[in-house]
Amino acid sequence: MPADTLPELRIHLAELLRQAIDNAALDTGGLAPALQRPKHAHLGDYATNLPLQLAKSLKRNPRELAILLARQIPSSPYVERIEVAGGGFINFFLKLSAKQRIVSRVLSLGPEYGRSRAGAGTRVQVEFVSANPTGPLHVGHGRGAAYGASVANLLQAVGFEVSREYYVNDAGRQMDILALSTWLRYLELCGTALPFPDNAYRGDYVRAMARRLFDAFGARFTHGAQALYHGVPPADKDPEEHLDALIANAKRLLGADYDYIHDFALTEQLDDIRNDLLEFGVGYDCWFSEKSLLTSGGVERAVRLLEERGYLYRQDGALWFPATRFGDEKDRVVQRENGQYTYFASDIAYHLNKFERGFHRVINVWGADHHGYVPRVKGALQALGLDPERLHVALVQFAVLYRGGQKVSMSTRAGEFVTLRQLRQEVGNDAARFFYVLRKSDQHLDFDLDLAKSESTENPVYYVQYAHARVSSVLAQWGGDPAQLTHADLSPLTEAHEVALLSRLMDYPAVVESAAADLAPHGVAFFLKDLAGEFHSYYNATPFLVPEEPVRLARLALITAVRQVIRNGLALLGVSAPDKM
Repeated sequence: MPADTLPELRIHLAELLRQAIDNAALDTGGLAPALQRPKHAHLGDYATNLPLQLAKSLKRNPRELAILLARQIPSSPYVERIEVAGGGFINFFLKLSAKQRIVSRVLSLGPEYGRSRAGAGTRVQVEFVSANPTGPLHVGHGRGAAYGASVANLLQAVGFEVSREYYVNDAGRQMDILALSTWLRYLELCGTALPFPDNAYRGDYVRAMARRLFDAFGARFTHGAQALYHGVPPADKDPEEHLDALIANAKRLLGADYDYIHDFALTEQLDDIRNDLLEFGVGYDCWFSEKSLLTSGGVERAVRLLEERGYLYRQDGALWFPATRFGDEKDRVVQRENGQYTYFASDIAYHLNKFERGFHRVINVWGADHHGYVPRVKGALQALGLDPERLHVALVQFAVLYRGGQKVSMSTRAGEFVTLRQLRQEVGNDAARFFYVLRKSDQHLDFDLDLAKSESTENPVYYVQYAHARVSSVLAQWGGDPAQLTHADLSPLTEAHEVALLSRLMDYPAVVESAAADLAPHGVAFFLKDLAGEFHSYYNATPFLVPEEPVRLARLALITAVRQVIRNGLALLGVSAPDKM
């Protein structure tokens, strides 16, 4: 049989179990048969505990159910034998020839191996990073970028129609603080002596923006310190009130010029963020403006809909959403007594907008410090008549850098932080992307810079890429056409290392499917480490370019398939697959 007729064997076995259930006339209550890899090879290639799951509802002995089902399983050209084990397990043993043919399947499908159409017809939006454009991205944002991009790649790999989105917080107080910070540094360049607030943005990038402003416009935006500080309360009394008063005075003094400085700072930082992410291999289909929700009336409409549905109340002149009814710790203001809408009101409007654009599922990648925000946003969706389960929030813990065993400290406003760009320049994109997804997103991540730069087997990305490069080196020494390996006789692949690699290759589609379903790219990273480990053991124990042509071609076909799967997996994580190291 040609390789492309070989089914994915795990799915094939599940279908055999479904036929056995029908043949035995058992009522499973809609429970779908699931198959797992046994921990030990002597227990077969796949196993199911379906009889144990059905025993209680059917009031039957699980082992007797296992025997009944095993007898009803149709024969298959890929299955060598079926055994009942323990108190209700069914173990499947595949024919070696079926395992061997996975090599031809991998080589025939190439980049498509591991991809599926399981999610076809479903539109999914993945919104990630969405950092305030008030400064360069730091290493914490980098983890969200690597995770979100990998999740989007995984969902696309299993057939979902994916849209990648960045929510631009271009309205509100933080942008005003950045505009003020830039203007104050500009005034310094104009020779105006003034104290710079401790709680303004203090990074060198603010000075750089002020310099560009000064070089382009000279002293056009100059105003005296006395006018700026008129009526401003002392910073030591209330630092935030002090800052807000400075912003109000800046707006009054500058008039329309304030909007220009505001938009200048926004554009500068947004361009920097966009370029940084593109250099990191992270692109977006949509950059969505928060300000557009305000100017289009989207926020006002969302608040009105909530009010019409009876989910808002007035208290102390403000308009409140009863978030406690949906599991939040307290009710939340959506419109202040001065008529201004809150950030929460914008978020409600933004999520309503997402679903009105036709997305069936929405995935938000947020920092773990936003965990308390989840109940109120889901509650608002429910209040608007939308199913809150269509929104999934993936929380990403902060990444902590270590250099020379010492923790690297960071503070965004003070400008004392390691930027994503600095990290990439130090360890490279590949190491950064791979290290970021080595842990579950909600787990703490210690990022060892020294390890990420090392060329050793302890460095996981180097270990995986080295396996890819080793295969390329062997193929270069061979000098033949890799295309002919697709039709190689694979029967010589009988050694333990070879059978282990065949099993790994068979697992890859299920790994991708599981990682996509769980939004867990670390599953792919772990798989690649294991596959690379199996290959390196094979490489060290077995010669490939042997005189016997059938053995040589079979082994070359196998390692070429390994290389293809490594390349496919690394691509999902945004990591390159070099032919030379």
